[in-house]
Amino acid sequence: MTRRVVKLLAIVLLLSGCATLRSVLSFQEPQIELQEINITGMGLTGGTLDLVFDVYNPNDYRLRSTRLEVGLDLEGKHFGDALIDRPLDLSPTNHSRVVMPVRFEWAGVGAAARGLLTRQALKYGVTGAVLLDTPIGEKRVQLHGSGDVPLKKLM
Repeated sequence: MTRRVVKLLAIVLLLSGCATLRSVLSFQEPQIELQEINITGMGLTGGTLDLVFDVYNPNDYRLRSTRLEVGLDLEGKHFGDALIDRPLDLSPTNHSRVVMPVRFEWAGVGAAARGLLTRQALKYGVTGAVLLDTPIGEKRVQLHGSGDVPLKKLM
C-alpha cells in the first residue's frame, strides 16, 4: 500500500511540475499603448517630448527588457525616434508605466497641428522592438500600436 501512495505522489508531483514548466515556457508578447504625450522642451530646430506608455505583461513571470526602440508617427508622418538602453522590469500579469523621451524636428509638427485643430486629437502609430530577457532566453519582440491621443492628454 505504501508503494502505491509513493507512486501516486510521484505522478502528482510530475504533473504539477509539467504545468509549472508549461506556464514558464509559454510566452505572450507584451501589449503597448501610448497614453500621453508631454512636451518637455522646445528650441529653434525642434524639441523634446515624453511618450508615456502603458505596457502590459500577460505572462505569469517577470520580464526584463534590455533595450527598447520606438519610432513615433503622428498623423501619418514620422515624428521622432526613442531609445531606452537601461533595464525595465515588467511585473507578471501587470501594467507598467514606461516614459520614453523623444527628440523631434519642426518639420513633423504641421500634420500633428492639423489633427489637433480638426479633431482635438492626434492619430499616432508606434513601431519598434524590445529585447526581453525571459526564462527561456533572450527574445526580440516587434512592437506595433496605433490609436488616438486626445488633446487633454497633450496639455
